[in-house]
Amino acid sequence: MLSLLQFKGNKFVSGLCYVLFLVYIGIASILLFFSSYRKTVRYGENEYFTEYNLIPFDTIMRYINATGTINTSIVVTNLAGNILAFMPLGFFLPLLFKRYMKFWNTTLLVILATLTVECLQYFFRVGSFDVDDLILNTVGGIFGFGVFKLLSVVLKPLLATKD
Repeated sequence: MLSLLQFKGNKFVSGLCYVLFLVYIGIASILLFFSSYRKTVRYGENEYFTEYNLIPFDTIMRYINATGTINTSIVVTNLAGNILAFMPLGFFLPLLFKRYMKFWNTTLLVILATLTVECLQYFFRVGSFDVDDLILNTVGGIFGFGVFKLLSVVLKPLLATKD
């Protein structure tokens, strides 16, 4: 299984992985809390945006049903963006921390991280609390974990031959 433990002897690769993780956290924080996109969500409210949504798949279905009446790029950006935003978290957690090499440990932390982000966005009024974001972000984290597992299988023979 691919993990940072295999790069233990290579401080550069190990350090680079941690730096990339911190860069991801920084960029995600800016995009989720401070970007101009956040302001359009807050001030550009229309019938498709509310302060909160607790009904699973409600916002997702509104976006899908609104295709053609609102700009398609908004639909794609919101749905795909929510998935892509948390893929790196699902990838980096098992790479950097042995505890998160288990699917449920990673999934649980992704859910908690997403829940924290949604609550902070609602509390600080830089977005809305949407259970659909929680679902999409979790799917993204699971996809990231899947990419990690796939790369682990693919790279394992390459790393084993270098020992």
